[in-house]
Amino acid sequence: MKALVLGGGGREHALVRALSLDPGVTELHCAPGNPGTSALADNHVINTVDGLAVTELAARIRAELVVIGPEAPLVAGVADALRDRGIPVFGPDREAARIEGSKAFAKEVMQAAGVPTARARVCRTPAQVAEALDAFGPPYVVKDDGLAAGKGVVVTGDRAAAERHARECGRVVVEEFLDGPEVSLFVLSDGVHAVPLPAAQDFKRAHDGGTGPNTGGMGAYAPLGWAPDGLAEEVMTSVVGPTIREMAKRGHRYQGLLYVGLALTSEGPKVVEFNARFGDPEAQVVLDRLATPVGTLLQAADTGGLGGITSLEWRNGAAVTVVLASEGYPGSPAKGDAIGGLDEADAVEGAYVLHAGTAWGPDRGVVSNGGRVLSVVGTGETLAAARERAYTAVSKVELRGSFYRSDIAEEAAAHEAKGS
Repeated sequence: MKALVLGGGGREHALVRALSLDPGVTELHCAPGNPGTSALADNHVINTVDGLAVTELAARIRAELVVIGPEAPLVAGVADALRDRGIPVFGPDREAARIEGSKAFAKEVMQAAGVPTARARVCRTPAQVAEALDAFGPPYVVKDDGLAAGKGVVVTGDRAAAERHARECGRVVVEEFLDGPEVSLFVLSDGVHAVPLPAAQDFKRAHDGGTGPNTGGMGAYAPLGWAPDGLAEEVMTSVVGPTIREMAKRGHRYQGLLYVGLALTSEGPKVVEFNARFGDPEAQVVLDRLATPVGTLLQAADTGGLGGITSLEWRNGAAVTVVLASEGYPGSPAKGDAIGGLDEADAVEGAYVLHAGTAWGPDRGVVSNGGRVLSVVGTGETLAAARERAYTAVSKVELRGSFYRSDIAEEAAAHEAKGS
């Protein structure tokens, strides 16, 4: 199989790496990719939200599978353009991708499907926002209705900050706060059948202890040994099945990845958000654990073949990823700084580096090119071992002004140790 991955971040490097380990994948391409993906795939510089450019590239390289990593191409209808040309693609069509592209649409679908989620109001004016904030009370949850690269959500006890965010966004969804730990569940769907992957947990705040501004994610780990028994089965019954059927009822066959962000409340799991693609950095740890060849699995979502998959194979142990962010992230991240120590980090046993916001420098050295620069993955028989390897590896990296959280999976590793 010849495969093309769209995107250039840490999630896409993780997808390229997973596909490279599939013996059925004979040729790999990535667009635009990054210095990390170039070691495993041929990179191509194109506009990934241009459906014509993507289909022309896919046709030229004779791709038998196109995996769309980020949300922007999905919302732009790139999957539609590929399917119109008869090219297999992993990712929902434009209308189905509205489940991520519009928080208001997602809430509408959840309500119609009877999916457990937070009470919410769609607001367009300051008066409507004020009324909703009064109704739900603090902590205030205000979400930009459209795509915001994982940074469109404000959860705060500061009323003025909540109102300011609403003014900056325009149309927003104001929700009640859901108390309880949050987890991410990835589900592969062919529009009729669905297959869950193990749950993971990510860390959204920039700094230790869940402090600082919201980010696209500063780290993640899997599996979740503390999660309730039967969590995936319950979510498939109460959330995923009803959602896929509701989308089909609206004429939108949901093919690709459904990301279910959950809060484990005292009343049971409730949906915080839906996304139409793998989460980043959760994809890095979930894909690391997957032993089933990923190429055929992703292709089955497009061909309607997931019904024939009865179980998936998973590697033993755990994976932890730690995100190295550039100075100024998530505000105005520094770019163009030289990155050192990559070979040393990759040499740590049981660890490896995935590139996210990187680029080639003028001397063919690697430089920073975004807020989240690297995602360093550690693996081991236990979470504690995986954490140790991830942090040993990330400590080898040299980047001026960079930072990372030191508490990724710390509490879960302690919980695991007590239970052993």
